[in-house]
Amino acid sequence: MTTPLPPLLDAEALALREKLGARHIVLVGLMGAGKTSVGKRLAAALGLPFVDSDHAIEESARMTIPEIFEKRGEAEFRAGERKVIARLLCEPTQVIATGGGAFMDPETRARIQQGGLSLWLKAELPVLMRRVLRRGNRPLLQNADPEATMRGLIEARYPTYALADITVLSEEVAHEVMVKAVMDALTSALNKDPA
Repeated sequence: MTTPLPPLLDAEALALREKLGARHIVLVGLMGAGKTSVGKRLAAALGLPFVDSDHAIEESARMTIPEIFEKRGEAEFRAGERKVIARLLCEPTQVIATGGGAFMDPETRARIQQGGLSLWLKAELPVLMRRVLRRGNRPLLQNADPEATMRGLIEARYPTYALADITVLSEEVAHEVMVKAVMDALTSALNKDPA
């Protein structure tokens, strides 16, 4: 089942939607990479629904992510994340922004590779730190040295994020510029992909 096209998509968006078929666009990367802000605008440009898996997890658990971490621990959060992303991948085509740790889970990564096109928004440490320090709701950064924690996450996660189908550098530019870069990368990848 495909999502009906809105009437005013431009030719690039229409072509991208056609090549995408029933696959989801799944954004992966560290907190602060821009998955939600870019994802919402990308979804609008393509006439697709947008969902943030972290928000879907909060709705399902009826708790915020910091509350889940505090009351149930990271292992239970990851189990819930796995279930929610599996459910989202069974829905009609959409743009899905995942939490920073989601793609690290081999089961979730395999599901994303089956039902979607994974796109890593890769950001450098200074960009990430400027973005994440604006908000105090990052459970993994609630410590004395958030920059050291972020550096550790980069070392641990970037090799796995590099397994994504597409990589786009997340820069401090206008959202429209980032969305255009993502659409260009998607178009390029889909033109090479016979599926």
